[in-house]
Amino acid sequence: MQRANEHIRETGTMANGNEICRMDAVTLVGKVRAKELSPVEVIEANLERMDKLEPVLHAFCTPGPDQARAAAKQLEVDIMAGKDPGPLAGVPVSIKDLVCTKDLPTVSGSFIYKDFSGGIDDIVVERLRAAGAIVTGKTNVPEFGYSGVGHNPVFETTRNPWDLERTPGGSSAGAGAAVASGMGPFAIGSDGGGSVRIPASFSGLVGIKASMGRVPLWPGTKDETLPGVSSWESLECIGPISRTVADSALMLSVISGPDMRDRRTLPEANFDWMECLKGDLKGLRVAYSADWGYTPVDPEVRQIVGEAANVFASELGCTVVEANPGWDDPYSAFWGLVAAESDLVGLRKLADQHAHHMTPHLVDFIRAPWTAEAFTDALMARKAVANKSAEFMANYDLLLTPTLTVPAFALHIQGIEKVDGQIVPPFQWLAFTFPFNMTGQPAASVPAGFTKDGLPVGLQIIGRHLDDPAVIRACASFEKARPWANKWPALLDEMGL
Repeated sequence: MQRANEHIRETGTMANGNEICRMDAVTLVGKVRAKELSPVEVIEANLERMDKLEPVLHAFCTPGPDQARAAAKQLEVDIMAGKDPGPLAGVPVSIKDLVCTKDLPTVSGSFIYKDFSGGIDDIVVERLRAAGAIVTGKTNVPEFGYSGVGHNPVFETTRNPWDLERTPGGSSAGAGAAVASGMGPFAIGSDGGGSVRIPASFSGLVGIKASMGRVPLWPGTKDETLPGVSSWESLECIGPISRTVADSALMLSVISGPDMRDRRTLPEANFDWMECLKGDLKGLRVAYSADWGYTPVDPEVRQIVGEAANVFASELGCTVVEANPGWDDPYSAFWGLVAAESDLVGLRKLADQHAHHMTPHLVDFIRAPWTAEAFTDALMARKAVANKSAEFMANYDLLLTPTLTVPAFALHIQGIEKVDGQIVPPFQWLAFTFPFNMTGQPAASVPAGFTKDGLPVGLQIIGRHLDDPAVIRACASFEKARPWANKWPALLDEMGL
């Protein structure tokens, strides 16, 4: 086969690798479908960038260059044969290492699973491949996804492209670092308590957790020969992390929709994800909560997100009201739900055998004396939060909050324990994200601005039950008012990328 740029290119001018890697997915699809770029050319540019950045960022725990090249070559053959390359034609995509892939290991950040390969694709991976996307590898996670950062006992720690001494957020840590540095325009993450929105906030990206059930989740990472690992079935949502709102909508248009293997999936949506990008927000009633009325927030985060919320009133035609839903802090209840949806028997067996190879806070969590009363209390608290949210959202079309209470913090800790002068539990910085895993509402994080140290800060946009279109439209409207896609970490310029 001739070189891709000699064989498939019909129009356009030569694009260099850096230009290709800074293109959004919508643009890449258009150029591949128009034969202005070859999928081989796109993937080679992406893999070259990975070779340069991986020694610094450690976003990919298991790169898949051979598989990616083979898929790109086959797609090029299909294009030359006149076949439709699909709605994601030739776009590189990385897969979070809690999501199964048939041709790459799913280690889940665990020493115990370091040799595990399930030999099966998750539903979303099936759909991405069928749409013409090309999987470039698996991205790094904390062990089994039980925290919001990017270090584990097996692989190198993932670093934030905006500041290499800080976390990119997690548990979709590698996904955030990869997209923020141009190692693919979008990535698959999963969100059980904020794990798509957290790296979006810390890494200056878009992260969307669609309504519970929009995107099927199967099979999870359970290995029948190894106890312990399963998804948080009523909390977890798989979703996109991207540089633009349109790219997230494009991915959701491919990966969403019912599947009989996931009994929780919703019927086919009565809307078009890409059409949701259109329209304005004039006349919408929007609530803004800076702190839920009970959680400390970093002063810079409060200021940046407050200014972003004002954009909805001053430029987007909304009525913005400062208000809180009024629920009691569900922090303890959330962890009760996580425990109830964990295979505690299996995980305790793993800890008995391998505790010295496991993350200490995870061992402490699974060995805690969980009781039936703790689980039922958690269920009752979830119902209370869901009811309060429903009552509150009856008066508002959207709810705005900071995505997180703090900007990105140092590596190798689980969280900031002192915020705005107050001592807080180590995971309290997630106070704004996990309630919407409890309620199942659609929620997204978009870049709101930057701290004086140049760290991204996220704005969270929450919709009513099942109102994904309003969230997408709000994200797109804010993006037009305060565009961010042209902002890249200084690291890339320093490395000539």
